[in-house]
Amino acid sequence: MTPQPNPQVGAAVKAADRAHVFHSWSAQELIDPLAVAGAEGSYFWDYDGNRYLDFTSGLVFTNIGYQHPKVVAAIQEQAASLTTFAPAFAVEARSEAARLIAERTPGDLDKIFFTNGGAEAVENATRMARLHTGRHKVLSAYRSYHGATSTAINLTGDPRRWPSDQGAAGVVHFWAPFLYRSPFYSETEQQECERALQHLEDTIVFEGPATIAAIILETVPGTAGIMTPPPGYLQGVRELCDRHGIVFILDEVMAGFGRTGKWFAADHYDVVPDLMTFAKGVNSGYVPLGGVAISGAIADTFGRRPYPGGLTYSGHPLACAAAVATINVMEEERVVENAAHLGETLIGPALRELAERHPSVGEVRGLGMFWALELVKDKATREPLTPYNAAGAANAPMAAFGAAAKKNGLWPFINMNRTHVVPPCNVTEAEAKEGLAALDEALTVADGYMA
Repeated sequence: MTPQPNPQVGAAVKAADRAHVFHSWSAQELIDPLAVAGAEGSYFWDYDGNRYLDFTSGLVFTNIGYQHPKVVAAIQEQAASLTTFAPAFAVEARSEAARLIAERTPGDLDKIFFTNGGAEAVENATRMARLHTGRHKVLSAYRSYHGATSTAINLTGDPRRWPSDQGAAGVVHFWAPFLYRSPFYSETEQQECERALQHLEDTIVFEGPATIAAIILETVPGTAGIMTPPPGYLQGVRELCDRHGIVFILDEVMAGFGRTGKWFAADHYDVVPDLMTFAKGVNSGYVPLGGVAISGAIADTFGRRPYPGGLTYSGHPLACAAAVATINVMEEERVVENAAHLGETLIGPALRELAERHPSVGEVRGLGMFWALELVKDKATREPLTPYNAAGAANAPMAAFGAAAKKNGLWPFINMNRTHVVPPCNVTEAEAKEGLAALDEALTVADGYMA
């Protein structure tokens, strides 16, 4: 795993990227992508020989790290026997992946519709809910991210929605609970739960319950800030959905497959949705795969009525073989248990200790391998270290923090005024301590930008 510098190759890779690759979410002339030479476990490196501990897990998907040999071997073996096949057929890798996923989903979510990723999973879950209920509206939270395809981006609550939102997608946004920045002026988690549920109920009443097909929530919101819901909130949403005949969709694209220290984040809250979306950690992102886990009632809707949706690569054999191997690795190596244990005994306590020493850390929240640090200018007023959706000079404090982390060999996850601590779920104790030490130094830079 020792990086071998080769700057000439790195320069050629970067030149080709600059000439031909159109990057997502970016002003093309203002970005400077790092040319990556390789990766293994919790680390990756560039062509200059710089090695980084990845506290982003890619985009929070390498739950078992990079290049796990058992998953690489499974992909190779599948490629040698059946590289691809159309989705209308029964294929061993596809059937086994569905079985293993269904065994771990809560309740009766026993049917699996495969997609190529999380956004397509959200698209199809929404379509299923609308067809099942005969209704059109879908409610989603402002602090959320559900994907970049047509319906998914409209369901998203963060600013990436704005350029694509024409107000015609049947989406209604509401405020989910977030005590640190409560829109309900709550002082306790119980108040926040009660007031958030009342706000949601009021929204349902004023929108018309008979017009609402679904409510979709990230069980634990990811990119929007890793806000763990207060006790009783998700059960309250489940009750509202049951009362009004609304489909309850949980988006576990980021939170699923061990990220929170359980197979699914819903397991922490004793709640069973009607539909659950997944992707990312299902096979550690080695080959694109996502899907929808479907309840018996919704599956029955399409028992004799064709489901009007499909994808050429639904349940692709290579992706499904990677999922089978990943799930088996997670069981054999106790990856979910590792995420829970280190989250509770090492990462959580260490981050809270950092918050006590660094005035720029306003709040620490999370569980498992899923944590966020809210960086502020003033702990008393909770003013964010950078303005909402800041760019350019306004984002200088977070840019400086990120540069300091990278200088110390840590690749950080940064979104707005937050840094997320989301290493692979099988990160070792030594690796976690290494990353936390680098984070400690970088936070000193953030401290220098306080009011």
